[in-house]
Amino acid sequence: MEFNQENNRIYAQDEAGEIIAEITFPERAKGVVAIDHTFVADSLRGQGIAGKLMEACHAQLRADGRKAIPVCAYAVKWFQEHPEKADIVEA
Repeated sequence: MEFNQENNRIYAQDEAGEIIAEITFPERAKGVVAIDHTFVADSLRGQGIAGKLMEACHAQLRADGRKAIPVCAYAVKWFQEHPEKADIVEA
């Protein structure tokens, strides 16, 4: 699956242009975002797509030198399960 990356958003669309996977992370303060939304279409659940969104988000934030505050339940759980990725989590 190919993701499109924008500032503070990563997403995938189907052939009809519908959003089928998305993560949003709006800026809360200079250099700090809130990971506030993850979405994966029902037809894609159980395939690890949400985790791939989180990986892409982590990579983008690390490359930009930004920190994150996990807000949505999936992001909170993901960082708990991947402590090695917590380098970008705002303390």
